[in-house]
Amino acid sequence: MNDPVRAWHRLADDSVLLDGFHALKHAVRFQARIPVAVTTDRRAALALADELAPDVRETLDALLAEVPEATLKALVPRPHPTAVAALAVRPSRAANLEALARTPRGAPVVVLDNPRNLGNAGAVIRLAAGFGATGVVTTGTLDPWHPTVVRGGAGLHFATAVERLTVAELPPGPVFALDPEGDDIRGLKLPDDAVLAFGSERTGLSAELRARTDHLVALPMRPQVSSYNLATSVAMTLFHWSATGGAPA
Repeated sequence: MNDPVRAWHRLADDSVLLDGFHALKHAVRFQARIPVAVTTDRRAALALADELAPDVRETLDALLAEVPEATLKALVPRPHPTAVAALAVRPSRAANLEALARTPRGAPVVVLDNPRNLGNAGAVIRLAAGFGATGVVTTGTLDPWHPTVVRGGAGLHFATAVERLTVAELPPGPVFALDPEGDDIRGLKLPDDAVLAFGSERTGLSAELRARTDHLVALPMRPQVSSYNLATSVAMTLFHWSATGGAPA
């Protein structure tokens, strides 16, 4: 690319920031469209690819443009320690909605009901991608494509369908919502077409989501322990799904 800085400024407002080598690596692996990528040290970035991701090394060699450190700091407010950043085209909402609505499904959809913490949302997307979930849906005001969420997801937004919907717009399938008063998950088999819903970190399930729920499910927890971290709850639930018949793609 002749002028990566000019391209960056032209595209930044409408693009997804990939912050760091690992986010770029994952986005490349899952066929994201990446019009510009920069680094302060091409040799170091490509050496990292040789060590950790030789499958994308050739693509990164063609993509990465070297810029001064001051330029990277001007483009990215908080540069990643790997000194790599890129811009990617966000997947179309229509394509994500089609993937979420398609039946039969071979893996659950994860729903975060009115989440508050951007880092937690990113960690959940990373987990969902690792387990091969069909997608991650958020309700409420949190934008699941916020740069902090994408950073927490390590570029794996491109490995699963990520959208914000209302409860009324949730994908089809039986809704299994996590709640301390629910049935012990260890006695259940979660179907592949399940919609797995998790309440917000502070207030739990909304009344609207609870009304849509088919099954309340509880994770095993020692008495007097109040709750698990949101991402931990999602990990435990997806692991249970995979261990009782489901499996990563």
